[in-house]
Amino acid sequence: MSVQRGVRVIIFLLLLAVVVSMTGLAAMYFMVSRAPSVASNAVLMLRVPGGLSERQANPLLTALVGDGPTVQSVVNSLRKATVDPRIRGVILMPSGPQLLWGKAQEIRDAVLDYKASGKPIVAFLEYGGTQEYYLASAADKVFLTPVSPLDLVGVASYEMFVRGALDKIGAYPDMLHAGDFKTASNFYTETTFTPEHREMAESLNRDLYEQIIDGIADGRDLGKSEVRRLVDEGPFLPADAVEAGLVDGLIYADELKRQDPFDEVDWREIADRDYRQISLASVGLNQGRRIALIYAVGTITSGGGGVDLLGGEVLGSDTLVQAIRAARTDDSVLAIVLRIDSPGGSAVASDVIWREVMLAKADKPVIASMSDLAASGGYYIAMAADTIVAQPATLTGSIGVVAGKITTGGTYEKVGITIESVTSGRFAGMYSPVTPFSDDERAKMQEHIDAIYEQFLTKAAAGRGTTRDAIHAVAQGRVWTGRQAKERGLVDELGGLGRAIALAKERVGIDADVEVELVIYPRPKSLFELLRGGFTVAQVAAQLGWFPFPPARALGVATAPLRLFRTGEPLALMPGVFVP
Repeated sequence: MSVQRGVRVIIFLLLLAVVVSMTGLAAMYFMVSRAPSVASNAVLMLRVPGGLSERQANPLLTALVGDGPTVQSVVNSLRKATVDPRIRGVILMPSGPQLLWGKAQEIRDAVLDYKASGKPIVAFLEYGGTQEYYLASAADKVFLTPVSPLDLVGVASYEMFVRGALDKIGAYPDMLHAGDFKTASNFYTETTFTPEHREMAESLNRDLYEQIIDGIADGRDLGKSEVRRLVDEGPFLPADAVEAGLVDGLIYADELKRQDPFDEVDWREIADRDYRQISLASVGLNQGRRIALIYAVGTITSGGGGVDLLGGEVLGSDTLVQAIRAARTDDSVLAIVLRIDSPGGSAVASDVIWREVMLAKADKPVIASMSDLAASGGYYIAMAADTIVAQPATLTGSIGVVAGKITTGGTYEKVGITIESVTSGRFAGMYSPVTPFSDDERAKMQEHIDAIYEQFLTKAAAGRGTTRDAIHAVAQGRVWTGRQAKERGLVDELGGLGRAIALAKERVGIDADVEVELVIYPRPKSLFELLRGGFTVAQVAAQLGWFPFPPARALGVATAPLRLFRTGEPLALMPGVFVP
């Protein structure tokens, strides 16, 4: 009898815990989802933190505590502020660099679009790094804290090579590639730049540097030669930055209210974390006829997508194919914009996605919009589109293939471990993790890589309306900036997501000034779906983004092929590069 009573108590307590939890979640949802009020004399305090993702990548965290800032949310806040009569002006506060420069240009374009409305926008820099200043220079005025240097020093890129470490532990990187500039495997096989690798890196660096010079010159109304001279003199002490005409004043955040053009306005602040809860539709945006916006973000692999343990998004071919197919078969969707931020990945998965884009293009217009990255497999899925739009600083191209393995027989030998194999079939041991490829195995692997490369060239040529040889001349694994790619016919136009949407509207006969509703794919999972699907502790950590050690994350990104792909799987993957 006492046992039954104890069981009933436990069941009651469990049910009570469920009810309390659900009530708490409902209350949290209500508080998060309730739109804040906006004063009629509001000034938007728009913080732009570093490392923004394209969209919300952690659905569990979003479901629990609400949206955090993304590239999409920052751009949308500026779009809303442009037409919202309650917003009198914007204070832009870049507070950290983006990993690469395409997203920075996307936000900078949105600042310039906002400026065209005639409303004031000033930038406030607590710390003046190069990329933060590049973004801030688009504003009407730039203010800097009195103790911060203006750390304007140009552009440097860094690439890591781990061959020396592999040699020390007895591991051997047995890698093959198609294309002299296909340097993704150099991370494992080299101790320094090859001539082709250095040539490509220097070309990318020079073009990005010139883009930064162009942007600052336009924003600050200075000559390009003068900006180059100033960059060579940086970093600047705060007072010297003002004297050089790069900064308009040195103030603290609490003094912003007393600066022109806000000194004559009895304004009230509204933080972006609150303003992004204001819907686009409430100010007359994102309504009307429908265009699909499909996000293709992350390293491309077969199967479903998600978030890997190091917090990076994984672009699963199954997930993206389903999204494209849903948009293609929805009669209310008039066109598709494919937003790509991917370094590539599995060549097979990329081809599967390419096929679905081709099918979609037969039914309705498809416009590809490139963010930071649309290289290798990322370019592969873009080249089927009717039109390709890239930011000038987008890293794209990298038309090539790489494959191989890292054998660890020498590592085991160092610690006294012996591994023996038994195989049946001439190439059964081809993917052995212990021994390198034999000559016959290497020839067989190279044959497969070359065949995939030829398909890449042929399909790119068909998509771009040119010849295989013309594509080969700018391919061979070489990475280009968006601006360089346009000069070489790999992309059609320079611009951001807004330009891609404008082209989609044009293709279906919608006037440029008419609003459309963007239907987002893949659809984010609800909290209930995440809970119903179940998860491990590691998956929870991945969803929430609990990754305290940046070096570990950087190494994880660099070694993604070892974690995401099959041994020996041919990859259309661009090399890793770190550009501060």
